[in-house]
Amino acid sequence: MKQEASGLDLERDHEAFHPYPPFHEYMTDSSSSPPGDDTQSFRTVQTRGSTSFSIRESEFIGVIAPVKTVTEAERFIKMIENEYTDATHVVPAYRVPATTDSTTERTNSESTIRSFLREYQSDDGEPAGSAGKPALNVLVQEELQNVITTVIRYYGGTNLGIGGLTRAYSRAVSDAIKKADVVETKPHKHITVAVEYDDSGTVRSILNSADVEFKASYETVVSFRVDVPLAETATLCDRIQSATSGRATIDK
Repeated sequence: MKQEASGLDLERDHEAFHPYPPFHEYMTDSSSSPPGDDTQSFRTVQTRGSTSFSIRESEFIGVIAPVKTVTEAERFIKMIENEYTDATHVVPAYRVPATTDSTTERTNSESTIRSFLREYQSDDGEPAGSAGKPALNVLVQEELQNVITTVIRYYGGTNLGIGGLTRAYSRAVSDAIKKADVVETKPHKHITVAVEYDDSGTVRSILNSADVEFKASYETVVSFRVDVPLAETATLCDRIQSATSGRATIDK
């Protein structure tokens, strides 16, 4: 990636190269609720949002999208890098639950926000602290979780200075958020309910009445993969076990 400053511009714009690691990760407490309160709602984006603008001939493209795991976030970054192979910089930042992928994918990462968030940002060749950190700060200030943002920059030949870069990267993320659907959602988790065919109609009726999303697969037994609000999980499981006289196998 092209380093913005060079020659006399280093003194004029103070955009000297800093030999710091290319990214920074933070582990932050994601909730101010009392320990054990894992039902707190949180803000996220429901849809992808994007924006673009130019500053002194440099083009900035901001993108934000919902993700649930570190794996999804890293996959999104790679996708953007592949899409903008000719960009001068691709600056990412994300906030997702700090859980292992196997645990996160099984329980749906939204169910773990009571613990800690992994906050990641990279300057991708821009002067240290001028790009990734401002992008991440916007996510923090907006109290958004389970999100990934990337800012693509095409260098226009004119240095913007540290302050100019900070404002540009912050604006790109802020404007992208405005183009996305920001929602407040409750923590969810995935459970799997397995029953014999004779009990499948009963379980389906309970899930429909509970107004939860689910998918059913019919093999030797009928398996329902259910996305249920975390606070309602115990009640729903009790209803299913009661209605099937304990014949249901529930994997939480």
